Order: sequence, then C-alpha cells, then structure tokens
Amino acid sequence: MADEFHKPTLFAGSTFEAFKGGDDPAQISRMAHDTAAALLSRVRADPDAAVIDRLLAYTDEHGIDAIAELWSRASARSLPGALWRIYLLRALTRQDPEQSSYVFQRGAELSATIDPVVAGAQTPTGPEEITALADQILRGLFEGDFAVALDRAAAFCRLMATGCASLADDAEVLSPARASELTTRALRFQTIAGELTACASLWRRESLD
Repeated sequence: MADEFHKPTLFAGSTFEAFKGGDDPAQISRMAHDTAAALLSRVRADPDAAVIDRLLAYTDEHGIDAIAELWSRASARSLPGALWRIYLLRALTRQDPEQSSYVFQRGAELSATIDPVVAGAQTPTGPEEITALADQILRGLFEGDFAVALDRAAAFCRLMATGCASLADDAEVLSPARASELTTRALRFQTIAGELTACASLWRRESLD
C-alpha cells in the first residue's frame, strides 16, 4: 500500500497507529467518546438513507485521517474504538479491492467455521462483492443491530487473517519478506477481530462507552 497521502488517503497498514490527536489525552478521549455517541445516537434515532450514504462516503471524500483524528487513539474496547476499526477496514478494502477479495476468498475457502456465513459476503467474492460487504457492515452500525454489525466485521477480519496466513505460507520459500509482511497482517486482523467481538459483547450488555 502506498505511503504517500492523497484524498482519499492511501496509507500503509500500520500508519494509523502513528496518528496523534493533541496535547491533552483526557480531553481527546472525552471528545472521541462524545462525538461517537452523538453521531451514533442521532443517526440511529432517525436512520435517513441519504445521511447514512454520506457517512459511508465521508472517508472517500475527506480521507481516513479525518476519522483517525477523532477516534484512532481511543481504547480498542470502546465505542469510538469500534467505529474507527470499522471505518479503517472499509478504507483498506476499498483501497485495494482486488487484493482484499483475493485474501478474503482464500480465507473463506479454508475456514472450518461459520465465519463466511456470519460475514455475509456473496460467493464467489470478487472486488465488487468485497466492496459491497464493507459498505454493508458500516451501514449496519447506523441502521441495523449494532452488535451484529460488529460480529460481521469480526468474522470478516478472521477470514482475512486466515487468508493472509495461508498466502504467507505460500510465499515463505520464494519471498520471505512478503511472507513476514502477510504474517504480520494476519496477526493484526486477528487482533482486530478479537477487539470487535469484545465490543459486540459490551454493546449487548449496554456497557460499550
């Protein structure tokens, strides 16, 4: 993935961790939680299709860095942390839908779990299908069962992790550097999956702040 920033922003997979919000961590955290709660409650109270469409397209127009400034430094097990991860997954998918669909399809073919069903992608999963899935998951945060949307995103991540790990095995002999990159990406997807599953559980207990 490219390291130069454009609108919409293209970025390396680890770049989001370098975003800095400001000088007062407490104020930044409170702002992240307040904006996430206000946005979610307002849209879910009146899920207008045009408004949701604009929320889906926001990062396409303004770049993922605009969202990162608000939510990327929040706890992984928090409302802003969950929103950030879903927006990030959508941005990564749309940035390279061909590669994303290839990895996802590999993971789905190897999966021995119900994750392909939970994620809900059409099969076979090509670039158009993977892009539509990313949009559906994000849309589900605003107009459907929030916890189900998080569960779908977690399943998506586990399938991506499986796909990356399998491709890493394929590349290990001929391209160790590529194999290492894919292994790191698999671990990151697996970590995000666990974080989103935890957020879904907290939401169901009305404890996700």
